[in-house]
Amino acid sequence: MEKMPYQSTLDVHFVQMPTADVVSTDWRSGLPVLSGTMVTLRELRASDAQSLFTMLTTEEVSRFISPPPTTVDGFEKFIAWTHRQRRAGTYVCFAVTVGSTDTAIGIFQLRELEPGFGTAEWGFAIGSAYWGTGVFQEGAELMVTFAFDSVGVHRLEARAAVRNGRGNGALRKIGAIQEGLLRKSFYKNGEYLDQTLWTILDEDWKAKAVWEGPVH
Repeated sequence: MEKMPYQSTLDVHFVQMPTADVVSTDWRSGLPVLSGTMVTLRELRASDAQSLFTMLTTEEVSRFISPPPTTVDGFEKFIAWTHRQRRAGTYVCFAVTVGSTDTAIGIFQLRELEPGFGTAEWGFAIGSAYWGTGVFQEGAELMVTFAFDSVGVHRLEARAAVRNGRGNGALRKIGAIQEGLLRKSFYKNGEYLDQTLWTILDEDWKAKAVWEGPVH
């Protein structure tokens, strides 16, 4: 999800629109804690603003995503916005933590592309110090399983700039299918970039779990 749905203009004026009540879980009232061997995904807190500012505003992390907030206060507003959107039932954002620490080192996002989350888009941003450590792999499996099993997503999409070799490789590694090329679809640093469209279907993910075993 390189085009982050948050906009600072939404900080003051927010209208909660009715959404299709097709999911029987209570994630709208508060996100569950998703735990793996080394990664834990949990709801964002206002106190995460400082660590997210430090982790996600570096050049290497922000290179292929929409510009993140430029201040700690901006991240605090973003976190408050994620809570409003979650309550509205249109968007989910988890903080990524590792080991025994509770420090947020990144985020996983999920937003509906049609009412009721039949089709949804997901994305991620993780501090570069944790690239290549397995944090993305485990966090992605937790997030995707949550999307299919708890939210009720049928089709899950992700977009990555063609130039973003690491991001495309990560999506391929977890089993996403390269479905198409979105020409000049992402504006960044004064130019339009091509993006690759990646998809995972719920039946594909369930079949993967049967062959490889459940995510722990």
